[in-house]
Amino acid sequence: MITEDIKALIPQRNPIMMVDRLDSVDGDNAVAILTVKVDNYFIEEDGKMAEPGMIEHIAQSASAFAGYRALAEGATEPPVGYIGEIKRFHCYHRPSVGDVMKTTITMGATVQGVTIIMGETYVGDEKVADTQMKIYIDEEK
Repeated sequence: MITEDIKALIPQRNPIMMVDRLDSVDGDNAVAILTVKVDNYFIEEDGKMAEPGMIEHIAQSASAFAGYRALAEGATEPPVGYIGEIKRFHCYHRPSVGDVMKTTITMGATVQGVTIIMGETYVGDEKVADTQMKIYIDEEK
């Protein structure tokens, strides 16, 4: 059921849409894709993505996964999520314009609406970032 229209899975809109598509879902894991474009909100003067953009991409990848799950369970629109905590964010290399970012999201435990997610982002075979986040999903929107 992965949709061609990412707007059906995430509440974010331009200019800060940081996911092009949800590529796959398998149990508690999903893969999201973003091609870095010159007009990306988080591109700095050196043509590379700023670290906050990498964090936002991982969070929106988790949002796309949550939206996919919600729609599969009968919701009519994706839930809104909020980053509650970012833990152990590592930036190993900032992606450049033209790079394709591939992020794997692993959903962890959920307690009182707060879900722990792990995200790893690659460009090709090179890991560019990883982190753990606590995300609150507002399912009552």
